Amino acid sequence: MKTQQSYAKNQLGTLYLVPTPIGNLDDMTFRAVQTLKDVDLIACEDTRMTQKLLNHFEIDTTKVSYHEHNVHAQTNELIRELLDGKNIAQVSDAGMPSISDPGVELVAAAVAQNIPVVPLPGANAALTALIASGLAPQPFTFYGFLSRKKSELNEELNHLKDKTETLMFYESPHRLVRFLKELVNVFGEERKIVLARELTKRYEEFVRGTAKEVLDWADKTELRGEFVVLVAGNEEVEEENYWENWTVLEHIEYKMTYEKLSSKEAIKLVAKERGVPKREVYAEYHQK
Repeated sequence: MKTQQSYAKNQLGTLYLVPTPIGNLDDMTFRAVQTLKDVDLIACEDTRMTQKLLNHFEIDTTKVSYHEHNVHAQTNELIRELLDGKNIAQVSDAGMPSISDPGVELVAAAVAQNIPVVPLPGANAALTALIASGLAPQPFTFYGFLSRKKSELNEELNHLKDKTETLMFYESPHRLVRFLKELVNVFGEERKIVLARELTKRYEEFVRGTAKEVLDWADKTELRGEFVVLVAGNEEVEEENYWENWTVLEHIEYKMTYEKLSSKEAIKLVAKERGVPKREVYAEYHQK
């Protein structure tokens, strides 16, 4: 077990996770600006994008590239800097680090080395869209980007179609129609859908309707900007029965794959949902 006192004196550096605006630069917090000024180094998803933000707020802190293509090598280098006592801010191009963006590997590596990790609150596209969607704001499942392969996309949606909570996805404009067609195919034409695009910008737009109505709109529209897709939960099923015809192993694998849980967490939840002792589920899983 580990405990972290975020603001206690420490010989190591601190990793700050700094959210950036998702469109409107005025959404940058005073604390976020000051943190970017105070740290020794800023790890950026795209240094060109971050430079525009830094120029706007007259920040001249040194930048370093940190993205999906150099994440392994750069993580090791950033950890060395933190162990040497340097303070580092990590930012993505827009929104929260680690949420469908780089960051999770660096955080995990820092935690493993007992380096303080301090998150700052700020903009997030999914939650911003959710509270204005008109759909039930809680509970919800944030999924992010679905698979680009049609067969895997279909499989993912089939695993999600009976969820009773609001579902939230990210999608790019050139893949949106294909995604909506598959969603109509799996979820049906009448499921309530909300699209949100250009959030916090001048042309912010929400499109609300049934899955079929929203698909028809998207098919006739020149699509621009990244989309948040919000899908109402399935009101026709009982959530507690979704696993009824599954084996224990299938139940565990679902939790690990689609709810992004560790095997330990999945086993605990499966035992709770099935009303059986955890040791029985554990034993069956490790006999596979």
